[in-house]
Amino acid sequence: MAIINVFWHEGMLKHETGRGVFDSGMDPGFLDVLENHPENSDRVKNMVSILKRGPISPFVSWHQGRPALISELLSFHTQGYINELVEADHKNQTKIICSGTFLNPGSWDAALLAAGTTLSAMKHILDGHGKLSYALVRPPGHHAQPTQADGYCFLNNAGLAVQLALDYGLNKVAVIDIDVHYGNGTAEGFYRSDRVLTVSLHMNHGSWGTSHPQNGTVDELGEDKGFGYNLNIPLPNGSGDRGYEYAMDELVVPAVEMFGPDMMVLVVGQDSSAFDPNGRQCLTMEGYRKIGHIVRKMANKHSNGQLLIVQEGGYHVTYSAYCLHATLEGVLTLPAPLLSDPIAYYPEDESFTVKAVESIKKYQRDFVPFLK
Repeated sequence: MAIINVFWHEGMLKHETGRGVFDSGMDPGFLDVLENHPENSDRVKNMVSILKRGPISPFVSWHQGRPALISELLSFHTQGYINELVEADHKNQTKIICSGTFLNPGSWDAALLAAGTTLSAMKHILDGHGKLSYALVRPPGHHAQPTQADGYCFLNNAGLAVQLALDYGLNKVAVIDIDVHYGNGTAEGFYRSDRVLTVSLHMNHGSWGTSHPQNGTVDELGEDKGFGYNLNIPLPNGSGDRGYEYAMDELVVPAVEMFGPDMMVLVVGQDSSAFDPNGRQCLTMEGYRKIGHIVRKMANKHSNGQLLIVQEGGYHVTYSAYCLHATLEGVLTLPAPLLSDPIAYYPEDESFTVKAVESIKKYQRDFVPFLK
């Protein structure tokens, strides 16, 4: 029976993101009820509990996470940027790092735990102790660039794990990011490398400011040796289960086949679900289950079954946990769903997504050397 090794540390719950108008932290003075910031601890508490008490629990082995060392962070981030975060933490007061991203007392310790826990999950695989690891971490990381924070993210957890694999001697790593937002920080970190294939499926949101200068468009292909090794798949808003499966089969699987990675990393965000407050896509549990299954098949074929899964977004406090459960069911290639969908089917017209995928495929074949 396959087992997923889940790496977790409850200290990550101490990152307090506050209340306000959605993620702004703002109290306009005319609302009686302010809401929790979407990246709050409740969402992750439900992810932990569904894996501990849900029907998938017999397939889960739990491991204690740990904080990253400052020296470990420098494999991806610059010394100057890390110094800025450490200095902000020492002031022991709320600091707005960028829009929607708050460093409060306890936040830096949580960020170190998220980074270190992800590194431990990767090291577990690299040391031969297991093939499937899941880093259940917050704050998220895939928007954090080498020199700046962005989009609720301080440290790039997945990027640090990828660099660890390269430092261990692996030649090639493929990163598949299905969070609803562009994994711009991970892309930026390996933008000039031909050893890391970064593939991001996201809604077509463009740049959201100085902290997020990347657009996530198809022409952001990488630079220098890395040209062609950053593949963006901006999907039309409303893309659902069938649309995502089509994009995986037509774009992701062939690219990974040509690249031939030694390690697979799946960056998951349940904010691609039909009911997430922070996204405009329409995945249901069945779609996440199918994506998990496709990625596991790629890992079995290319990386001897080795797969690291890293948690990112997902802001519907209950449905995100259900979609995580479904993703891991797919990764485990279970013969039948263990949980039914409490919200059930969402209508989907995949024709827009199919048209977009075909357009992206033509562009990549024209401009990406290793896919020709």
